Amino acid sequence: MGQFLPSALTLFAAEEAGEPSYWGFVCYLILVLGTAFVLMAIAKQGINNRVFKKPLTQWFEQLYLFIYNMCTSIIGPGGSKYVTLIMTLWMMIFIGNVLALFLPFSPTADLSFNLGMAILCVAYVQYEGVRTNGLFGHVKHFAGPKLGLAMIPITILIFIIEIVSEMMKNISLSLRLFGNIHGGHLAVQSMNVLGDKILIPFGSFLLPIKLLTCVVQAMIFTLLTCVYLSLVTHHADEEEHVGSQMEEHAPAMAH
Repeated sequence: MGQFLPSALTLFAAEEAGEPSYWGFVCYLILVLGTAFVLMAIAKQGINNRVFKKPLTQWFEQLYLFIYNMCTSIIGPGGSKYVTLIMTLWMMIFIGNVLALFLPFSPTADLSFNLGMAILCVAYVQYEGVRTNGLFGHVKHFAGPKLGLAMIPITILIFIIEIVSEMMKNISLSLRLFGNIHGGHLAVQSMNVLGDKILIPFGSFLLPIKLLTCVVQAMIFTLLTCVYLSLVTHHADEEEHVGSQMEEHAPAMAH
């Protein structure tokens, strides 16, 4: 039976360039998810109180308010329905980045994992665009403003550029996160090599910068996702906001 189970030594063993094996990556991913669930479970215990006294509960409250304000300020009044998605992305990226400070690898240091998250986000943006504006309306917005029949070649060119730009969002989201986290690991390793002879881990001096990077990269990924959502849903949000305002003022106008 032992031959069918990966040993503890090979589970986290690097295959190439410091990257773990498949099962090693799965274990790192489970570690990130487990950490997130444990933190949320501990924070949930302090929610029953009228005043949140647990520091972790207070931290989650501030995180929720930050994500909520970011969604509503960027996407619009209807942005509150995307808080769950954005907060999930934030926690996954932030916890993965923080664990990368203490472990030799993290899921967010893997380009394939980051590309998967990016594709998921961009695909969801397209879904929301089609759901909000209809299939024709969503495809139409890639052609830009109406320029008339004489400018059809320009309209076609704008359409092609917008389609390529939409596809490149997957690359920009994934490469930015991968480059910063994986590059941080390489920088620490290189600086530690310099201090091997004098037994000084120079790479540890990068810890404050890497901690700042953990926050910044989580914010950039989620903020850009909000921007992408706002580009395909802001018209519907504005109409919904105007309609709610008219309903509120209707009784006053009747009097």
